[in-house]
Amino acid sequence: MTWLQRYRARHYLRNSLWMPPTLGMAAALLSVRLLHWIETELGWVSGIDPDTARAVLGTLASATFTFVVFVCSALLVAVQLASAQITPRIIALVFEERGTRFALTLFTFTFAFCLGALLRIKETVPALTAYAAGYGCLASLAVFLYLIDRVGKALRPSGTVRMVARLGREVIRNVYPRPLREPEKAASAHGDGPAGPAVTIASADDGVVLAFDAGGLLALARRADCVIELVPQVGDHVAAGDPLFRVYGGTVGVDRLRQSVAVGQERTIEQDPAFAFRILVDVASKGLSRAINDPTSAVLAIDQIHHLLREVGGRHLGDGRVHDADGRLRLIYRPPDWEDFVQLAVTEIRQFGCQSIQVVRRLRAMLDNLLQTLPESRGALLRQELALLRRTAERSFAEPEDRALAEVSDLQGVGGTSREESEVRGQESGVRSQESAGRQAH
Repeated sequence: MTWLQRYRARHYLRNSLWMPPTLGMAAALLSVRLLHWIETELGWVSGIDPDTARAVLGTLASATFTFVVFVCSALLVAVQLASAQITPRIIALVFEERGTRFALTLFTFTFAFCLGALLRIKETVPALTAYAAGYGCLASLAVFLYLIDRVGKALRPSGTVRMVARLGREVIRNVYPRPLREPEKAASAHGDGPAGPAVTIASADDGVVLAFDAGGLLALARRADCVIELVPQVGDHVAAGDPLFRVYGGTVGVDRLRQSVAVGQERTIEQDPAFAFRILVDVASKGLSRAINDPTSAVLAIDQIHHLLREVGGRHLGDGRVHDADGRLRLIYRPPDWEDFVQLAVTEIRQFGCQSIQVVRRLRAMLDNLLQTLPESRGALLRQELALLRRTAERSFAEPEDRALAEVSDLQGVGGTSREESEVRGQESGVRSQESAGRQAH
């Protein structure tokens, strides 16, 4: 099995909502047969009246099936409403959520188990399967209530941005495992580039580049003694016939190269940390639109963007050049750099939120904090964005009092107080207290 086949199988299983419940039904039928065989061998029989057991198990099976129908319907409606109010990019993340998949699997398992137990009630009631079906329905009821609470919290703006930020931190740590303890080296312009004519390999599919097999491409380049360049960046859209690879100094099978890149319908976060920023920026932009006018949701998104930028800024981002054990260049790809992340995180929010004091103050607090916490090598671009934010605020607010408010860093947007402002207020309060004490003494 090739890397691409394994990736597609894993991606399909992770995003498929119907497969775990279907497997749950099969597991339930096997479990009923196993438990019934055990209780038959041991002679376990319940004293419950068979007609009563049939009525109870039939009711429980109907209720469990209602759970399945209600959860699926409510989930689809909730996702559509949340995508309209927050961003459509969260739909895939909701269906990947493990709690929802587990709940639906448990419901279908219990439903099939109740039917299997119901069919085995004859003149007597099998004890083990009957009690297992009853307690399974109680467990399903508890999980149903938990699921309603969980989905309701997850699809609020605060829950959505926290979920995206958690996934973003995971992919950042996987893609950029090295902490930044010294300045990053700039990519060499000479002496470390591919030599010789290039052979271009075109894409056979339309779609977005989801991921690629860096280890497999490195091994292919080493065996062919060549340099392989992946032309599109992860997250880019490619059409059939667009350049996908360039091969320098050797020959590699076209099919083997294409089997090292996954192209799909829409972007995923798996190897694309910039996509986490993209979702959060979309959430903020939706909140700042005039149709919705919800700057507080934008501030919630900026809170998570702030911490993701701190995570990215504290790591080596690399230059997209992979060398073999002998130090020879073998693979070239295009990762996003620090400038890409900062511009993605700040530019659109600054433009859409330039007339909101709440957003301007929160952006200023984010940039000020990053300047204080990140290495100096990250500071130049942050200072540039801070100066641009200041000029934007000066143009947006005509009143001097509003401009003065916009100059304050506030982690809450409006309502909080920066540390510097607190110190100034404390000093002013101390001066007023001393003046009051002096007047009382006179």
